[in-house]
Amino acid sequence: MDEDITFEVVEKIDINELKAFYDAQGSVMPQSVDKLSKMVDNSVSFVVARDSGGRLVGIARGVADGVRGYLTECKLDPARQGPGAVTHIDGRIEHDQYGIAKEMAERVIRSLADLGCERIDAAAYGTEVDFCEELGFKRAAGTVPMSLDISTLERD
Repeated sequence: MDEDITFEVVEKIDINELKAFYDAQGSVMPQSVDKLSKMVDNSVSFVVARDSGGRLVGIARGVADGVRGYLTECKLDPARQGPGAVTHIDGRIEHDQYGIAKEMAERVIRSLADLGCERIDAAAYGTEVDFCEELGFKRAAGTVPMSLDISTLERD
């Protein structure tokens, strides 16, 4: 692992710093500072990775309902993923040569387990599947990932 990386479980993070991190990764996360703040507040575990200069290079977070937990996000600056990261899309884990993403994810998983979660789920895209499998996740048989864009619903 990169020796100049520090990890911390945080209750709060500077929302402007978080937004800048997402923007640098080309992430489509909520652009509203209010939405980002709410997202952080509703996360039961939020882990940050910083370089020796204190620059945010990765984040991981989890949410839980007391029984099931979700590793909802693990993003790492592609420059910290090693030469195996080629597409550099959205901070997705394409490679984890230095173990930074693994350490962040394991800290979230441990905190979800400490909260009493009996099962932890994650959604993975492309190479993130390999990353999740390396963490111990298994493909859920018969499960079809589904998503609902709330903006498409008609409101009364």
